[in-house]
Parts: sequence; structure tokens; C-alpha cells
Amino acid sequence: MMSELPLDQVRTLLAVVDEGTFDAAAAALHVTPSAVSQRVKALEQRTGRVLLVRTKPVRPTESGEVVVRFARQLARLERDALAELGMPGEGEVTRVSVAVNADSLATWFLGALTRVPERERLCFELRREDETRTAELLREGLVMAAVTSSPEAVAGCSVRALGRMRYLAAASPGFVSRYLEGSSREGLAEAPVVTFDRSDDIQDGFLRQLGRGGASRLRHAVPASEGFVEAVALGLGWGMVPEIQAGALLREGRLISLVPDQPVDVPLHWQQWKLDSPALAAVAEAVTAAASETLR
Repeated sequence: MMSELPLDQVRTLLAVVDEGTFDAAAAALHVTPSAVSQRVKALEQRTGRVLLVRTKPVRPTESGEVVVRFARQLARLERDALAELGMPGEGEVTRVSVAVNADSLATWFLGALTRVPERERLCFELRREDETRTAELLREGLVMAAVTSSPEAVAGCSVRALGRMRYLAAASPGFVSRYLEGSSREGLAEAPVVTFDRSDDIQDGFLRQLGRGGASRLRHAVPASEGFVEAVALGLGWGMVPEIQAGALLREGRLISLVPDQPVDVPLHWQQWKLDSPALAAVAEAVTAAASETLR
């Protein structure tokens, strides 16, 4: 039937996306590059859609993302079925790919993974991404689950609330004395600011909440959670620091909370494939439990 998706073609498409090129996929599958190309073309003819953008590395099209997601879910179900039948491959471990934002990764998420029972024999592949964009990795079929700020479930996924991560506007005492004499609310928009990267909007959003417009054009980008906090503590600029990381620094006097009565709470959610998978269920249970103890 033309409506069927041949599994060898589906798995080949996944290998091309994961390996990045037709030649690398051929090596991984132990076939010729010509065979890989023929399988992908046959799948595109069967679906009537272009599934790959032939760049280096290749990228799945929107239709290709649907097939890639299907391929990953199929592989997950196959491994779970073999495990239940007592037929795992020799030395087989279960890979679980998760997209998670940097602040969660630096604070509570790794601890959550230690709660997963060792008998599950899981191998975690974490993709660090902003919480506003982690759902995109789910949609593209690149991960099985994600910590995301979106409460809207990606197609084929379930979603549950984890809690809220609180952020505090903070700066070092020396920075406050140099740039924010008098009212910190008045001077923040002109003072140097630390951001995570160019897409980080939380500092600007905080100022808009105060009615102060956007943050200063003097912006330092520090794309690591621990490095971001240290940059603020060293006086490079002010920034929105996760409450979890700010606590000890506030007590030690290395940081000052600039507007204590106006924290910013970012809601976090757990999204995962709708699969009856013991591996995913174990991870979801561990993540949910850790989040309930750490997040607001």
C-alpha cells in the first residue's frame, strides 16, 4: 500500500538527520551512500513531499520533522518492547534525549536525573536551549521530552506543570554605588546589563514591567548560567538572577536585590511524547518530584 511508510526508509531518513550527511548515514548503517539516497528518494516519492533540505548538515523540512519524530518514537517503542521481552541488545542502554533550559540545568535538573532508578539503564542526552525554544526541539523530533515555558502541548505530546522559577534583579554592591545611586529603578535602563545571549529578553521584560523601556545598549552576553551569575556578582552589569542561585550571594553581601518587591516568575512545564514508555515515565516521575521541591 502506498499509504505505508517502509521502516527501512524511515530509519534511513532518521540516520541522515542524526549523522548530518548521506555519506555519514551510509557508514552508520553499513550500506552505500547510493542506497541511502535511493531510500530517501523513495520515501519522498511515497509521501509526495520533500523531506530533507540538502544542506550540510542536512535539515528536515516541516514534513520531514513529522517522519523523524515518528522514527524516534518507533525506535523507542521497539527498545521498550525488547526490554519487556527480556531481549535487549548486548550491552544495550536506553537513550533519553531531553531539551532543558540553562538555569534549570545549572540548578535542579541534574539532581532530578539522579532519582531515576539505576535499573532503568538510561543514557541521557541533554540539549541546552532557552525555555521559550525547547518545545521547538520536540516539534522537530530532536528530543523526546523538554522543560519548556509553553503550556501548549506539541502535537503528539503530553504536558504537565512543574512550577515557577523565580528571578531577582540583582547587582553587586560596587555596581550599585557606581551606577545606581539613589533609586535603582531610575538608573537601571541606562546601566550596563548582563544577558545570556542576544535572544535573552528577561532583563528588557523586567524594565518594561517597571515602565522603563528597554535595557541599556551596553550589554554583556554570557551564555552560561553559572558564568552569568558570576558576571553579575563581579560587577560587570546588573541582571535577572535565578533566586535559587542568588540566595547565598545575597546572604554573603556579594549581590544586592535591586527591586525586591518585584520578582519575575517564569512558569516551567514538562512535555514528552505520548508513549507508554517505562523509560520516559521514570524520567518524568523523577523530574516532577524534584521540581516540586525546588520550584515555586
